[in-house]
Amino acid sequence: MFRKLGLLFVALCLLPVVANAASAPAAEEFYRGKTVRFIVGFTAGGGFDVYARTIARHIGKHIPGKPTILVDNMAGAGSLISANYIYNQAKPDGLTIGHWIGGWVVQQVIKGSEGIKFDGRKFEWVGLVVNDNPACVLTKASGINTLDRWLAAKEPVKIGVTGAGSDTHYVPSILKAALGLPAQLVEGYKGTADIRLAADSREIQGGCWAWESLKPTWRKGLESGEVKPVIQAVPKKHPDLADVPNAIDYAKTDEARQLIQAGIHNTSAINRSFSLPPGTPKGRVAVLQKAFMETMKDPEFLAEAQKSKLDINPISGDEVAKIVASFFELKPNIVAKLTDILVPKKK
Repeated sequence: MFRKLGLLFVALCLLPVVANAASAPAAEEFYRGKTVRFIVGFTAGGGFDVYARTIARHIGKHIPGKPTILVDNMAGAGSLISANYIYNQAKPDGLTIGHWIGGWVVQQVIKGSEGIKFDGRKFEWVGLVVNDNPACVLTKASGINTLDRWLAAKEPVKIGVTGAGSDTHYVPSILKAALGLPAQLVEGYKGTADIRLAADSREIQGGCWAWESLKPTWRKGLESGEVKPVIQAVPKKHPDLADVPNAIDYAKTDEARQLIQAGIHNTSAINRSFSLPPGTPKGRVAVLQKAFMETMKDPEFLAEAQKSKLDINPISGDEVAKIVASFFELKPNIVAKLTDILVPKKK
């Protein structure tokens, strides 16, 4: 009897190994001749688009069967349109990967938009390419080149915004509330590329989003001094921005610090994640998660990322899922305050 129980125990322990060994041939058979699409929630030329296209050029060789990889842009509502599409319309077959602002998960928690048609806990998460380090940059034409000057500005500084769930919205909104930054959010832009164009034409005076995106896409402006970072909002200062003030250091109350921590630091940690529709077969989820992390270590991918000045600091899909779950455990008072700051007031 004990011998039978021992054999049963060994067999049970080997089941995951056997399953994984069997999944590779099945995945190769499935993906051979297929096309995997990345759906980017912003316009071409922005940071999300650049990251997705760089990954797309390399991930195919790490997926069994070596499928064709394409990138499509589905811009609108700060990437909410694409998030809803991935959740509700994309087939859960492992052939459609979404790349949209993770901040929409927080909007779900605070009930910040009636347009949210998903439950963030039910997505299958492929992985995260880099945790965001948000910064606000202002144009030389604005006449403001330091945080102290911004705080002392007599007129609100016009900041471009793509949508309520994006970092272009929640970063300046929370900084405005927590630090008293004089800012006027100008909404309606489809992507950060449009915000850059508006700033260059003096329609607005700057924007706030991830340094990982700002650095490669607004490189000429940064190098020429036409735009300058004046504040960052990160747990620890970014090495590139050692001389730029950090928002949390300017918070004067515990509530202000909690708002920055929960609303910016934690939200930014999941912004650049990649997701699959709910119900995607677990075997294909595992294949794509593995391919994603292998791509993050691919020498050719890393060389291209370095050339394009793209920061890479990946975490696994399982870790992304844990961070997403943590937003549903925020204390009620912080949820209420974030709701007051981030949810548009009904007129």
